[in-house]
Amino acid sequence: MKLNSLFLLCIGGAAGAVAACATLHVMQRRQWNARSRQYDQASHAQESCVKPVVVSNSGTGLHNFQEDEVLAEQFTRNVQFFGQQGQIKIANAFVVVIGLGGVGSHAAHMLLRSGVGKLRLVDFDQVSVSSLNRHAVATRQDVGMSKAQCLKDHFLKILPEAEVEAINAMYTEAAEAQLLGGKPDYILDAIDNIDTKVALLAACHRRGIPVLSSAGAGSRADPTRLRIADIAECSSDKLSRSVRYRLRREHDITRGIQVVLSLEKPRVKLLQIDNPSDYQIVPGFRVGIVPVLGTMPSIFGMAAASHILCQLAEQPFNPEPIMEITVPQYETQMSRLLEREETKFGNTDGVTVDYDDVVYVVRDVWRGVSAHALGVQEPGLQRGFNRSTAKLVLTRWDASRPAGVDNLVLMTFEQADQHDKGGAAAHQHTSDAYSSYVEQRLELVRTEYGFT
Repeated sequence: MKLNSLFLLCIGGAAGAVAACATLHVMQRRQWNARSRQYDQASHAQESCVKPVVVSNSGTGLHNFQEDEVLAEQFTRNVQFFGQQGQIKIANAFVVVIGLGGVGSHAAHMLLRSGVGKLRLVDFDQVSVSSLNRHAVATRQDVGMSKAQCLKDHFLKILPEAEVEAINAMYTEAAEAQLLGGKPDYILDAIDNIDTKVALLAACHRRGIPVLSSAGAGSRADPTRLRIADIAECSSDKLSRSVRYRLRREHDITRGIQVVLSLEKPRVKLLQIDNPSDYQIVPGFRVGIVPVLGTMPSIFGMAAASHILCQLAEQPFNPEPIMEITVPQYETQMSRLLEREETKFGNTDGVTVDYDDVVYVVRDVWRGVSAHALGVQEPGLQRGFNRSTAKLVLTRWDASRPAGVDNLVLMTFEQADQHDKGGAAAHQHTSDAYSSYVEQRLELVRTEYGFT
């Protein structure tokens, strides 16, 4: 009995040893394969930094999605939200996403799920184990694969009809024609390198392609501090501040580029690494590691996707502004409006707004700045967190209509007096763009309040 037990014990021990050796062999082989794959991808990426390589593309587009029973069902909720025509515009759209890390992968993922008919995905990097905490779809099996190809492979399972072009390359000025060609409707910049970011944004501005740029999502945790604002207003974020400076100095671009950013101060510092070359696919591209809470890049990506989708559907939203105006400032604007109405019309019967409406008009519609400064892009446009409204007053845009939320414009006293004398025509000498801008803002108010 003891011999039998001893025999069985030996057999069990031998089997366990064999299993352990086999497991160790598999693990070693898997690690070797992953490293081999990373080496191949890195070599390919270095070459593609100079000459972009189209990894693959797929699908035929979503131009007639409403005629396909499955696609029509898949986009039912979108159609209910945007309406049929809005979703058709999205289905016919072409969006380029450059930078496919945490922010870019989540944005691209939701652009696809929301029915963007054509996507061009661009990144020179490959999926790493450490990036799995924030990537939208990558799994361990994808480690070492091109980020562009990884997304494309997963996207095929979600929406095989979409046209997805995966390009394994870094954005460079030499690659501009290929990466930005084909008349894209929108560009998402999710690059984390300043030099490359500035070059891309300048090219989009020069080509007249709408672009949304993502600021840094790393080292932050508070999702309530996200904002979308013009680059001119982005002084609280270090990356955006640097990009703004470079755009102004090197390309004479001061505004007109939208940015998704966080007002939260970074919680942790950049981690320096002893041997940067071990982490660099491109020499000099990475010199430190940014600690990242995986939720934040995904939220940045979702915010970016929402902004782009609403723009494509021609149903834009009005982002929360980056600024602070005090209660006394709003109260002063309310008093000035009533005084102006009394002086011009002899009473305040035409005033249909209350204090809360004035807060919305001054803060959300006109950003605490003269509509003239916004509309004609005056150099004196205020930037930063605080706003001075001492020289501003609300007045009717159309004197024949009540002083409601959709008919009040914030101007300097001088501009308001000139406007009240000649109406909208008084500004035609400035530019037709100004009047058009004001009308667009007021139309957005009507949409938000359900007047149209």
